[in-house]
Amino acid sequence: QMPSLIQRFVSGHLVSKAEYKACDQIIETWRQRLYSLSWFMKEINYDIALLANQEDQCTGRFWEGRFKSQALLDDKALLAAMAYVDLNPVRAGVAETPEQSEHTALKKRLTALEQGKMKVPELADFMGYGHQEKRHVIPFRLTDYIELVDWVGRQIKADKQGYISPQLPNILTRLSLPQQECLALCTALEKEPRLWIGSSERLNFAKHHLKRKRMIGLHIS
Repeated sequence: QMPSLIQRFVSGHLVSKAEYKACDQIIETWRQRLYSLSWFMKEINYDIALLANQEDQCTGRFWEGRFKSQALLDDKALLAAMAYVDLNPVRAGVAETPEQSEHTALKKRLTALEQGKMKVPELADFMGYGHQEKRHVIPFRLTDYIELVDWVGRQIKADKQGYISPQLPNILTRLSLPQQECLALCTALEKEPRLWIGSSERLNFAKHHLKRKRMIGLHIS
């Protein structure tokens, strides 16, 4: 519900300059919130926390204890985060391979492919579907992404710790992402919680764009 002062402003019942000035201040605050990412995340977190606590029949701080929001500043960061999430069941020992996982985006995509479907309506498309603009799609081919996730999954399940298969996914070469760094990112992204993930160039750009004196981020080569 709008503040009573704003309701009077909308209905044209303000009578003093002080009231108009107070309305301007409220409206300016709202305007800033419309393009504030931090405010947007705060509101999302609040609603999700309420729903989750209702399901668990508990109260308290839900979001901060279980989830972290991280800004993915470039293609390498996006790739690592996607693979990290899709490999959660493999890391947890719930599934032997990525395709045996349940409740992951990759599983939905693989199921769709088995059914002869190239797209999953609720998921973003990968590059290579028709003539879509690049900014509207995930900037990799689905086949390359599946190859990467399969490769990382094999390293997770390898008996010998530190084992790296000599057959590297093509996508690592194209992104100039070292194999050891990729494996570390895709398997331990949350062990070094950072709000910002990307190359030094993208981290510096974000720091200057947001007018911050320092920014603690996870650097990718």
